[in-house]
Amino acid sequence: MTQTPVATPRVAPARRGPKGIAAPALPARQRRGQGASRTRLAAFVALTKPRIIELLLVTTLPAMILAAGGLPPWLTVVATMVGGTLAAGSANALNCYLDRDIDAVMRRTGHRPLARQDVSPRSALIFGVALGVVSIALMAAATNLLAAGLTAAAIAFYVVVYTMLLKRRTSQNIVWGGAAGCMPVLIGWAAVTGSLAWAPIALFAIVFFWTPPHFWALAIRYREDYARAGVPMLPVVASPQRVAREIVGYSWLTVAASLALWPLATGWVYGVLAAIAGCALVGAAHRLLARTKRGADAKAAMSLFHLSNSYLAFVFVAVAVDTFVR
Repeated sequence: MTQTPVATPRVAPARRGPKGIAAPALPARQRRGQGASRTRLAAFVALTKPRIIELLLVTTLPAMILAAGGLPPWLTVVATMVGGTLAAGSANALNCYLDRDIDAVMRRTGHRPLARQDVSPRSALIFGVALGVVSIALMAAATNLLAAGLTAAAIAFYVVVYTMLLKRRTSQNIVWGGAAGCMPVLIGWAAVTGSLAWAPIALFAIVFFWTPPHFWALAIRYREDYARAGVPMLPVVASPQRVAREIVGYSWLTVAASLALWPLATGWVYGVLAAIAGCALVGAAHRLLARTKRGADAKAAMSLFHLSNSYLAFVFVAVAVDTFVR
């Protein structure tokens, strides 16, 4: 006779407590609950678009260093960086809430929490508003009212002007709407000095002119996505040659703005580094134009997109380095 095999119940491995003493395994329901909590937390973090926030903070700290002529008070730095992170997270979460319909049909954004229904629209709205309120209150309490007012203006501009009014109506959406991404340099400067000057306006101009070539390069790669969603990004409504020419023009304006900062507030170290970085950016833009004349080239566009990220970080690090050298 053959014995009927008996199924052996699976036992969760014992957890080790202090000094190696075995601790009782967590019940399966509790383990699932912990996993769900981590997943939900990750979804809320994803609403803030952390990678975009990183780039904004890269521009904020050098602006503060330039404003202070060295290291600003560390409490001001911490408050501004935390407040800026919360403000950007608020704007991005509210952008996800408003764009949840088009995010769901675009390949580039289909993984976002609202598109995947990992977070309810109501929760995302409350989360975004709460982050904004906390960020403005923190800036007002820890820095000054000018910095707090600029923080509120940045959130409102990105959510109302760019997301609600411009994005779905005009191919110039990213040109004017991109001004929201320039605000961190003004906020950082104001947090240190309590005022504004020509130097932060030059920093603002660098980011303002940099935004269209940076974003249009990405939009070339995801042109079909934007067309499917009905968003009139320039690569959707204009010929590849025109888009490439616009990218070249804005790249030259970016470099001009970066060099305008030299006589205003920086020294030769910044001037040399900004000129070198500018040559790289303009060169990549012209290569894209040359290749586009032979046919659409998404690979060259993505190469320019990645280089533009490095360019902006390099130029703003050069601002900080030059300040310390001087």
